[in-house]
Amino acid sequence: MVYNTSCLILPLALIFLDFILISSLAHPIPSTLNVLSYGAKPDGSKDSTKAFLAAWDVACASANPTMIIVPKGRFLVGNLVFQGNECKQAPISIRIAGSIVAPGDFRIIAGSEHWISFEDVTDVSIYGGILDAQGTSLWKCKNNGGHNCPTGAKSLMFSGSNNIKINGLTSINSQRFHIVIDKSNNVNIDGVKVSADANSPNTDGIHVESSHSVHITNSRIGTGDDCISIGPGSTDVFIQTIQCGPGHGISIGSLGRAEEEQGVDNVTVSNVDFMGTDNGVRIKTWGKDSNSFARNIVFQHINMKMVKNPIIIDQHYCLDKPCPKQESGVKVSNVRYEDIHGTSNTEVAVLLDCSKDKPCTGIVMDDVNLVSVNRPAQASCDNANGLANDVVPFTPCLKSEIIMT
Repeated sequence: MVYNTSCLILPLALIFLDFILISSLAHPIPSTLNVLSYGAKPDGSKDSTKAFLAAWDVACASANPTMIIVPKGRFLVGNLVFQGNECKQAPISIRIAGSIVAPGDFRIIAGSEHWISFEDVTDVSIYGGILDAQGTSLWKCKNNGGHNCPTGAKSLMFSGSNNIKINGLTSINSQRFHIVIDKSNNVNIDGVKVSADANSPNTDGIHVESSHSVHITNSRIGTGDDCISIGPGSTDVFIQTIQCGPGHGISIGSLGRAEEEQGVDNVTVSNVDFMGTDNGVRIKTWGKDSNSFARNIVFQHINMKMVKNPIIIDQHYCLDKPCPKQESGVKVSNVRYEDIHGTSNTEVAVLLDCSKDKPCTGIVMDDVNLVSVNRPAQASCDNANGLANDVVPFTPCLKSEIIMT
């Protein structure tokens, strides 16, 4: 028997084409925009600011997913503000193979709050690349007591945004904070590297404020201020597998600078190596009236190597001159320290300096062993209440009990 295969081929071809069409509608292939096509130059000397903004405008206006390509090379840009409130809300990914650099004269961007900012965007992802803010000359100005030094710009900021991914990005030599997440939701930061000198002022690695559901993982941060800081209004923050140092550690706060202020709730810090930092895990609140709070905090599976203050709650934090010398109104409660080991660079390895007006409650320490080099480590605590099990150094304000996990 002989079959007429041509009768079968045509219907099969139509079915295959229909499948491709349906698949493309369900998962549209991203269009690709190369910043070179909009006039960007990879020589590190020509201003490519307008080219980056032009590529963004095209991506923003697209109803389909768009990929912006920044190829190899050094791209000089000034202040960049990527607005999303008029975008079609289709996903936009920015893939950086080269470096984006700020002008060598720090004053060009230092008068702005931020160098590169994304405002009111949704479904934006950044992959790879280097941000070099060239902030060293501003640090020198500040460290030499210059009275006319500007505050400086934060390198990368997302504000009022949702569904954000930052993967594999490197940020170096920021004038101020490197990465800031503000008033944003569902943010994933993974595999980033942050680098600035230990004497670089106010160069926090990653700062989170007024944001919900933020994950920071698998990152290496060395800077002149907090590796990671969690500010007022932040909830459901998860930090895991971080190398921190140099820097001021990982901080909840500072909180309570304003009398009316949101608190911090549900933060987990896990699997962190601190190396030569000024602090390890820290909660810091201003010594003044406030209705703020820090609660439901977990610090676990942490290694300390020559850290000055491995565990610290400082409720008398103050940068004002003179300080108000008041008790903090911030309520610190339900804080758990678990599986924390290593060496302290100071005699006091555990410092719980809580508010007399609102003592710390629900402090739990389990399997904590911190030693001071060449001398016994000590703990100091005031106005703190809770439980301790298998804790070195002995922490007298916490009741010794077997803790069920």
